[in-house]
Amino acid sequence: MKLKKLLSMILIGAATVSLLAGCGSSTDSGEGNKQQTEQQDETSDKTKDSSEDTDSTQGENTGNTLVVYYSATGNTESVANVIASATGGDLFELEPAEPYTDEDLDWTDDNSRVTKEYEDESLRDVELVSETIENWESYDTVFIGYPIWWGIAAWPVDTFVEANDFTGKTVIPFATSASSGMGDSGDLLAEMAGTGNWQEGERFRSGADESDVEEWVESLNL
Repeated sequence: MKLKKLLSMILIGAATVSLLAGCGSSTDSGEGNKQQTEQQDETSDKTKDSSEDTDSTQGENTGNTLVVYYSATGNTESVANVIASATGGDLFELEPAEPYTDEDLDWTDDNSRVTKEYEDESLRDVELVSETIENWESYDTVFIGYPIWWGIAAWPVDTFVEANDFTGKTVIPFATSASSGMGDSGDLLAEMAGTGNWQEGERFRSGADESDVEEWVESLNL
């Protein structure tokens, strides 16, 4: 009898120990799952915050620079492309509704189009294919490029400058020429615009080296 009672007590004790161990394991498992869930939530929140910060930064740096240019023979276009690449800016080419031919651009010919326009200012009102730009208000910095004609900016640029409001924009002119400097071209355009914060421009020789253009852009500290 005593033996049966002793065995019964041993079995009850073993069952109790087993139950206690099971409860402890369940509690530890629950706490572990809770900690894991909290860590996952925290990681998710950090990832979300990082994504939002990235989106915000991209939004701030997108489309704030515009490079507008008129190019008669391709030299100004080449410089404009380098500037756009260096700044991450957008490009906009000014295209005369009546394009200039090689004969039109022969300044040594007294009867050529550019010569007649130079001699008669009333002929310099050059119509453009488009003189306005989509989302113009989103650009903070505007580069304006042109070839130098008789010491001033090629007049197709005048049409664009007169048609747009540069209020609140930093405007940086650049020019190309075989030998002539910038002259008063930038100042005359600024006067024509009447608005905007116009900066001192830069003249590049025809066939300018890409490194020279990039060095100039870097010096602007935009």
